Amino acid sequence: MNLLHDTGVVFGRYLRATLRSKTNLLFGMLQPLLFLALFGPLLTRLDFGTGGSSWQMLVPGVLIQLALLGGTFVGLGLLMDRNLGIIDRMRVTPVHPLALLLGRTLCDVVQLLAQSVLLVLLGLVLGLRAPLAGVVIGLAFVGVLAGALSALSYGLAMNIATPPEFAAIANTAGMPLMLLSGLLLPMSLAPGWLDVVSRVVPLRYTVDAVREAFLGHYANTTVALGVAVTLGLALLCLFGGARLFNRAPGA
Repeated sequence: MNLLHDTGVVFGRYLRATLRSKTNLLFGMLQPLLFLALFGPLLTRLDFGTGGSSWQMLVPGVLIQLALLGGTFVGLGLLMDRNLGIIDRMRVTPVHPLALLLGRTLCDVVQLLAQSVLLVLLGLVLGLRAPLAGVVIGLAFVGVLAGALSALSYGLAMNIATPPEFAAIANTAGMPLMLLSGLLLPMSLAPGWLDVVSRVVPLRYTVDAVREAFLGHYANTTVALGVAVTLGLALLCLFGGARLFNRAPGA
């Protein structure tokens, strides 16, 4: 069986499981929607100097936050499957080893993109005005980032013993990424030293690029840099995740 076919089989299995889990679907989609609905109105009277409305600043940030949190913590599910022996049983089947990683990752991308579409629709109801092309570009960034972080999360989960240890690592890594990438407020509002520090965080360039796209700016340095940095980060995460997944104990 080839990699493409096996990835499709694994993807279908986990997609069906996701669709059957009504609680997971409800709360997975509810949290970002509530965040946008309850936090967004607090910013409507503020001027961020971005040239657009507060919604054009906030919605892109929440989209990337969704990809960050959704992608980072998916490894918890694999870790529990591994501890139950499910992963070991799947490994002795003829399925390509890499398909076990790619199929789950693709399922996560589809789920997070569906949540992102709902988030954008809610943003439109609340006052977001963005060109369709900009929204599509933003969703593309979400898909690439979600896939990369999911793959890395799965790779880490295959090498960590317990869920509390995984959660501690994910939280420790995720918090500074959220704060320094300007997800909720643009880093242009930060003190000079904090703005300089934030420039070493790859997600900052992703967020800035999506905000530019939502403003209708597609061919400028900010978007080009965001594309380059995001793709580079994605390649590193996918490569690292695959290496960790295949080199895990028992692999």
